[in-house]
Amino acid sequence: MFSISPIIYACMMCHGCMRLGGPSWIVLLGRRDSTTTSLSEANTDLPGPTSDLSTLITKFTNKGLIAQDMTALSGAHTIAKLVAFSSGAESIMTPTSTPPMPPTSRLIARFRVATTTWHLSTYVTPTNFDNDYYRNLSNEQGLLHSDQELFNGGSRDSLVQTYANDNSRLRSDFVNSMINMGNISPSQGLKARLDRIIVAVNS
Repeated sequence: MFSISPIIYACMMCHGCMRLGGPSWIVLLGRRDSTTTSLSEANTDLPGPTSDLSTLITKFTNKGLIAQDMTALSGAHTIAKLVAFSSGAESIMTPTSTPPMPPTSRLIARFRVATTTWHLSTYVTPTNFDNDYYRNLSNEQGLLHSDQELFNGGSRDSLVQTYANDNSRLRSDFVNSMINMGNISPSQGLKARLDRIIVAVNS
């Protein structure tokens, strides 16, 4: 298992966030790597676009994070475009917004009947790190079902509204939660190791 992939990915996330106007944080290196991968575990452990709030919180709690981390880290969706190649793509989208979105809405959807392909662009500023994601949620204009679950009469409503009104608070909490996520303890068992050379598998 090559160590260089997760190291580069973590560093690129931080650098990319900065380049798009977002905050920065210290990326810790030297993590132990798993020697195997599991598609089934990824599908089980990671939240999906149709997850409800309870499921979202549980998925993050299972990894040692709290509901505030989940809410703050979801802010990464402010930098996003979604393309779903499926005739059932509409099932993962938020139902018709209340009130209906105006033509100038940040949510842009185009449906081609011939190919049953959704082309979705989440926001007018998909390449800027800002709090527009939370503003859309507070206006009931989330793109995915799992997005809108953060602001749907539940326990996260208050924090979503805070982020929608206070970009500085979002940036601070996002950094803290990124650090918390980076500090998730990897396995200390036989299925993990610390590679001595990041561009080669240990011999």
